[in-house]
Amino acid sequence: MKKLLIVVGTRPNYIKITQFKTIAAKQFPNQFDIKIVHTGQHFDASMADVFFHQLDIWPDFFLNIKPASANSQVGEIMIKLENIINTFQPDMVLVPGDVNSTLAAALTTYKLGVKLGHLESGLRSFDRSMPEEINRILVDEITDFYFVTEQSGIDNLINEGKSKDQIHFVGNTMIDTLCAFENDIENQELLSTYNLKKGDYILMTIHRPATVDNEKGLDELLALIQSLPSEKRVLFPMHPRTLKNIKSHGLEDAFKAVDHLTIAAPMDYFSFQNLIHNSAMVLTDSGGIQEETTYKQIPCLTLRPNTERPSTIDIGSNTLLNFDQDKILDRVQQIISGQYKQGQIPQLWDGKATQRVLEVISKHLDV
Repeated sequence: MKKLLIVVGTRPNYIKITQFKTIAAKQFPNQFDIKIVHTGQHFDASMADVFFHQLDIWPDFFLNIKPASANSQVGEIMIKLENIINTFQPDMVLVPGDVNSTLAAALTTYKLGVKLGHLESGLRSFDRSMPEEINRILVDEITDFYFVTEQSGIDNLINEGKSKDQIHFVGNTMIDTLCAFENDIENQELLSTYNLKKGDYILMTIHRPATVDNEKGLDELLALIQSLPSEKRVLFPMHPRTLKNIKSHGLEDAFKAVDHLTIAAPMDYFSFQNLIHNSAMVLTDSGGIQEETTYKQIPCLTLRPNTERPSTIDIGSNTLLNFDQDKILDRVQQIISGQYKQGQIPQLWDGKATQRVLEVISKHLDV
């Protein structure tokens, strides 16, 4: 049996690996021994049980690293993960995404001489001020198996001199989770909870420090929400840090005074996906939500200067905008009036990416 160790550290990256054990058991019987490590980089104990329970997959190892600087987190993960790798002795370590846990696991794997696979390999924002971009570049420098979600990943890796033989276009494993839990997502009763109707609200998720960690960014966010068409409610599941900053800058009353704004607590996975599914549009600065809305063909306005997921723009339902209120409102009106692009689902975003990853490993990994 091929021994595969998958390392995750954040909820968005956990979404990308939910189907590996299931698919391995069903379609590759007696071929894989798969273990999952959760570093705890992003870990909210109040949400952990419901998150793992919903997705029906629990970590085999939990490193329980503490909140700290990036360097401290990477160092602690490497020390603890080395013990697990030495004990389990995997034939490959698989890391998704671009967070500190991804980099720490990749470095540890490389130093121990174990094969490394990278999910979402080759994605680039070309903005080196983003810590995630540095993580992506460094991990791909030491990767053995590049698992790519979209054409831009192939192009970027080729341009960086990577061997075509190591690049595998498999699709998007995040979509596999959406497909696997489609019925659970659609059966959530969120609309009645917030007194909403399908297509009658704007879903907003803004959490990046450039916007929510300073008063100027929060003022601009408030002005945008105030200016959004009042016939569409704005539902804003708010990150605790965002709410804390709003309060610290004395803006809580101003946000609460917006009649068409509903501030909600952070959502579990099924609930949030249900809200995407039923929304008129999504305004976000997230990475993964661009892909989820593209798959659902829900209009998405991503309020960032760049994206590492260009297929969501070129093919999908996403539009990239700087935080320019006039341009944002213009696109919102296009969506409301039905003049916005429909968007298509990118190639191989079909719920079978995990199967393709395991097929590659089964065929090409020498044990």
